[in-house]
Amino acid sequence: MSDLFFGIFYPFKCIKLFFKVPKLILYSLTPLILNALIYGVIFYFALGWINDFSGNLTNSNIPDAGFLNLMIHYSIMFVAVINLLILSYFFFITVGGIITAPFNEKISVIVEEYKTGIKVINQKSFFKDSIDSIKAEIVKLAFNFAVIIPLWLLSLIPVIGIAFSIIGLLFSFFYNALDFLDIPLTRRDIPFKKKLKIVFEPGLLTFGFGFTAFISMFVPFLNVLLKPLIVVSGTSLFFDRNYMNFKNKF
Repeated sequence: MSDLFFGIFYPFKCIKLFFKVPKLILYSLTPLILNALIYGVIFYFALGWINDFSGNLTNSNIPDAGFLNLMIHYSIMFVAVINLLILSYFFFITVGGIITAPFNEKISVIVEEYKTGIKVINQKSFFKDSIDSIKAEIVKLAFNFAVIIPLWLLSLIPVIGIAFSIIGLLFSFFYNALDFLDIPLTRRDIPFKKKLKIVFEPGLLTFGFGFTAFISMFVPFLNVLLKPLIVVSGTSLFFDRNYMNFKNKF
């Protein structure tokens, strides 16, 4: 259980890295702004549209709206906001992940150099490096949707759907750990199947970190602020717990 709790609280230990390596703050600004624009615009306009639609549907937007109209409106809004949070989360990790991939790669390099004391020599051009980072994101996203969509559909089955919901939640923890531990793995050209095994091997440590990463990415607006921290902590954990040791087992 110690590995589980270590993984859960590890990202918060990495806050100090931003003060020890100030350029992490500088390189975090661009992805932070991009993610804020992506998430903020989608959430703001979608919520406004839903509110207007529900108001017109229930007549709750008129001055003398009755109690029942307002209750139906608020019920619709509650359900809509929950679904909007889920959709925004998936949009955030897809579009936001792809667009900010090159910046996250740079942040990861800075952390690696700090942790190892070795200069990362990259023979690739910025364009090629960016393309590789984006490709890695697309492969991860395809893997995520290939698993999470069937699990979501199965979770709709009465009674036994609860079990698939739990499996889906655990998978989301694993996927979020993979998402942020993957950056240094991609830099080493590790095949995707081997990445899955390397990240899964530490077990509770990975799932603990994945739990915090998932919560951080799911909570609206907090996810925008915390994503640079999770990027930093993913690479830092990768080297602190020497994940590359696992590659020789497969």
